[in-house]
Amino acid sequence: MTKTITKEKVFNHSIDQIWNAITNAKEISTWFLEADFKAEVGYNYVFNSSGENCSPIIGEVLEANPYTLTYTWIVKDTPGTTTVTWKLENLGDATKLYLEHSGIENYAGETAIAMFESFNGGWDNCINGLTSYLKEEVNAR
Repeated sequence: MTKTITKEKVFNHSIDQIWNAITNAKEISTWFLEADFKAEVGYNYVFNSSGENCSPIIGEVLEANPYTLTYTWIVKDTPGTTTVTWKLENLGDATKLYLEHSGIENYAGETAIAMFESFNGGWDNCINGLTSYLKEEVNAR
């Protein structure tokens, strides 16, 4: 089983626009999940989903340097702790986003496979949501 999910996408937006979208609680709440989040090392965040059978995501911010954001990712009431890292690269008139979700093997047995599949599809939806948000909201400013 692959233990790490990776996603890459190039956006025709400035690195600061992407950084704000992934670190600002108000913006995260618009395109991802309702967020109590601060890009500050040690901050204990919560992402809440309004979906049926969805558990809150909780964790701690481990790194929040310009254009690198890392935090633990714990689905509440599950035994696994994983790690999510976002890295941004300035390409001049565009920004490359790199997402890595690691540690999925921390779940036991078949649960790890199910969580990998769930997270992998979830991150695809997340990137699509961010893409739509940037096109509709950020471009409209």
